[in-house]
Amino acid sequence: MKTRLFTKLLIAFVATGILVAAAAEYLVERQLKSGLIRWIEDEMTAEANIISLMPMEEIAKHAVELAERSRSRLTLIDALGRVITDTDRRDVEMDSHLNRSEIQEARLKGNGASTRYSHSLKMDMLYVAFLLGDQKQPKGYIRLSRSLQEVKGPIDQLRQTVLKDLILVVFFSLLIALLFSLRLISPLRKLAAFTEKARTGNISGQIRIESRDEIGALAENINGMVEVLHKKIRNADEERRKLQAVFTGMVEGIVVLDAHNRIETINRGMEEIIGSRSSEICGRTLIETFRNVPLHDALERFGTTREKVVQEITLEGENPVILDVTISAVQGEDGGEQKTMLVFHDVTRLKKLERIRTDFVANVTHEIRTPLTAIIGFVETLQQGAVDNRGKTLEFLQTINENAQRLNRLVDDLLTLTGIELGETNFHWERLTIEDALDQALAVVTARIIEKNLTLLKEIHPDLPPIKADRDRLIQILLNILDNAVKFTPEGGTITVTASPGAKQDLIVRIADTGVGISKGEIPRLGERFYRADKARSRGLGGTGLGLSIVKHLMTVHQGRMVIESSLGRGTTVSLHFPLFQELT
Repeated sequence: MKTRLFTKLLIAFVATGILVAAAAEYLVERQLKSGLIRWIEDEMTAEANIISLMPMEEIAKHAVELAERSRSRLTLIDALGRVITDTDRRDVEMDSHLNRSEIQEARLKGNGASTRYSHSLKMDMLYVAFLLGDQKQPKGYIRLSRSLQEVKGPIDQLRQTVLKDLILVVFFSLLIALLFSLRLISPLRKLAAFTEKARTGNISGQIRIESRDEIGALAENINGMVEVLHKKIRNADEERRKLQAVFTGMVEGIVVLDAHNRIETINRGMEEIIGSRSSEICGRTLIETFRNVPLHDALERFGTTREKVVQEITLEGENPVILDVTISAVQGEDGGEQKTMLVFHDVTRLKKLERIRTDFVANVTHEIRTPLTAIIGFVETLQQGAVDNRGKTLEFLQTINENAQRLNRLVDDLLTLTGIELGETNFHWERLTIEDALDQALAVVTARIIEKNLTLLKEIHPDLPPIKADRDRLIQILLNILDNAVKFTPEGGTITVTASPGAKQDLIVRIADTGVGISKGEIPRLGERFYRADKARSRGLGGTGLGLSIVKHLMTVHQGRMVIESSLGRGTTVSLHFPLFQELT
């Protein structure tokens, strides 16, 4: 809890006033007490001097009268220190007084005095002693003593008077000090309020203090400092906004580590890559956040050499992410502690495209080479004389025709797929009912269904809403899915075609079969060019490996989507989601 300056000054002034009053009272009391004791001592010395002129017998005889006259206790002591007479009869037998300080002083100087606590009377006493007789042959000593309690009364009376005066002086002094403090603190409070606003960033205007002393100079200095600070803050804010915009807008992920290799900050790009917010990972180490050993090793190498390190890492998970990481140093201000910056480039899509391109080249080469090899082989056989055998010749020509047709289908599918991707395919959009399109597609495959003794179940929801589609491309989509269902469903199996409204303002066509099925691990790759779950079986059935890829692209053009559900030995269900036709208003 902060103590206000006014309170501090008030406490200081009050403490000073109390100390001054106490010191003054102490000095006055001490001086008064000293003066009274000295006056009593002079009085007793005069009385003792008169009594010392009397013979010892007379002093002993009239001791009480002398004590009353001198208002003191009278003690007559012989030369050996024995008490002959003492007007205080409470102690009849007393020890030797020869060693008392006032007696020793009187023996040496003729008279002596001392102040001490009397154990016999239990109070502070003032003693005055005179030598009786000659110093060479002393007869004894006369001693007068008086209690110092009689000093207390005047001192107490004076103390009360002095204290009253001191209290009045201190009160008026504090009042003056209070007014002075308020006048002093008022501009300081203004300065404090102004600097507090400046500290919190609320800098507006200047502070005005009409004073020509140091406080006025301080106010002018603060105004100058605030003006300079305001300009620097504006410049810093502008630069910070620019850097923040760049930092936030970067697609690359940025991670800044402090001097202890703990994450200090990350940008939005990094949040999107790792799927976590900065507040969740700031303060943690890289190994705690990414749990990636190659990344940790790369940071260790950088820490050893302090040279830029480039490393490719893979973040495992449901959807693995491949990242190129660049680790470099960030120099602290004025050569202070060094920080570390890591820049993450997401190359997952690039790597995937490279893999797809490699697979595509390998697959298209293989797909073309297989029929070409068959054609070339049979042509060479015919050239070598097999042409003379009419039966063999017709058989070979049939095989050559089948492989040529396969090449033709492959080229047609590639041209279709390329045209869709490049946007060169023309689409004629119209308002269609899905039932008509299904009937046309089923008419094409009905013969094959009957040939394989398959059961076709058709469940069309009544009053289905229309969709917006290109008729030819819609039938092509349905034919490709139906063709796969017929191909991969063994004899005696069942194909079920259903159409019903969806829950998201769409229409869903489901084509399910009881065929061989597909493993779940291969489903994400369906739709890639030339990808086949069962390559040998698919190729043997005459497929090009481009059917699902064409369907996938055509569904995207129709603003729909394809969902495949399957498991080995339990068949496959392909769901086609078409958006509904929207009437123009």
